[in-house]
Amino acid sequence: MFAEDLINEMIPPLKPTDSVQKALKWMEELKLHTLPVVSQEKYQGLISEEMIYAQETAHWVEDFNLQNPTIFVQSAQHFFEILRVANKYKMDMVAVVNDEGYFQGVVTISDILHAFSQLNALHEQGGILVLSLQSRDYSLTEISRLIESNGAKILSTYIAQDHLDPNRLNITLKINQNDLSRIVATLERFSYNIVATFEAIDNTDTDKNRLELLFKYLDI
Repeated sequence: MFAEDLINEMIPPLKPTDSVQKALKWMEELKLHTLPVVSQEKYQGLISEEMIYAQETAHWVEDFNLQNPTIFVQSAQHFFEILRVANKYKMDMVAVVNDEGYFQGVVTISDILHAFSQLNALHEQGGILVLSLQSRDYSLTEISRLIESNGAKILSTYIAQDHLDPNRLNITLKINQNDLSRIVATLERFSYNIVATFEAIDNTDTDKNRLELLFKYLDI
């Protein structure tokens, strides 16, 4: 899955000329604490409820120094890149732009968690491995043999071309074991590049707590 596949169409951007009252009203209606700001189709940054209440004399969105104006992902990037950005900059949502730099939308923490749920990682027993390798080196039979040598099985496979290198593939594997350490060691011994690992987390927590646990287990 890529960033463009996860854009939340229900979250509209504000304009710099919009009022503070409009921003707060939209946040209340959408049950969000942050909204993106766009001018002439270009991403300008994020404005938060906390910023607005901290600067009570401001009347317009353009009166604020917006958060993270240069932090975004491109539409063709893998959703693991959204995780990296959200974790590094402690963001509730990440803006998505196209190759020309035009704003496409945002992806929220909930959207990211939903993407993981599509891989069954949050609901079923087991973990996820993401491998990066040259297309010519890909052999599911060989990968399965190495994983099964550790008493595990592949439950599902998702294959995507690396947007930075068309000759490479990102292989996402759902494994029927929680502890992936022995499998990782085996694959690395055979020179496989492990991009990420994800092990089961408790899905009864709130979105933010779940994402914190996800980052604890996600090695990216």
